Amino acid sequence: MSFAPFEALAARLLPELDPGDDGSHDTSHLARVWANARVIQAEEGGDAELLAAAVLLHDCVAVEKSSPLRAQASRLAAERARGILAGLGWQGPRIDAAAHAIAAHSFSAGIAPETLEARILQDADRLEALGAIGIARLFYTAGRMGSQFYDQQDPRAERRALDDRAFATDHFRAKLLRLEGGFQTPTGRRLARERTRLVADFLAAFEAEIGLPDPAPTHQEPM
Repeated sequence: MSFAPFEALAARLLPELDPGDDGSHDTSHLARVWANARVIQAEEGGDAELLAAAVLLHDCVAVEKSSPLRAQASRLAAERARGILAGLGWQGPRIDAAAHAIAAHSFSAGIAPETLEARILQDADRLEALGAIGIARLFYTAGRMGSQFYDQQDPRAERRALDDRAFATDHFRAKLLRLEGGFQTPTGRRLARERTRLVADFLAAFEAEIGLPDPAPTHQEPM
């Protein structure tokens, strides 16, 4: 796993993390988010060291997806990160900037990212929900939550409300296929577009394999 060129910072921060037992938020997740962040930062700019610290600490408080505290997870992580970074000798303004990026990264927190580093971290983390990794994480998390694969009576939720706690494939329409429009940076949007195509193709293949017809078109082409 690589956190280059900030291996020394990673060596100091990784022991501070709450290990938990969630394989979708382990150190390999942090390494992938950092890889995403490096690609975006290389094109968009920003403070790379501050961004690395925010990536390493963005999940430093472990909260299960099914927990009633889930919407508070990024705020809890931001507060814990403040103490950790202060212990490394970081100064107030940089601690504030890292904490803001951490608090704003979460989809469920609903906090608008106000800095470039916060926008990059949000994009880098959300890319983990798309593409092949995103699909793998979806079904892993559904298994931890005890969800069914899909509703056999109405797999596409055409006659019911989406419920991605009960049915794993509902999460595609409830969240994953809607993420692309919320990316913050041009580079993030480009990467999200590529990964969203893979997610849509997978869902189409999955629905074909369980015997569903092609979905009805949402609009008619002009004559």
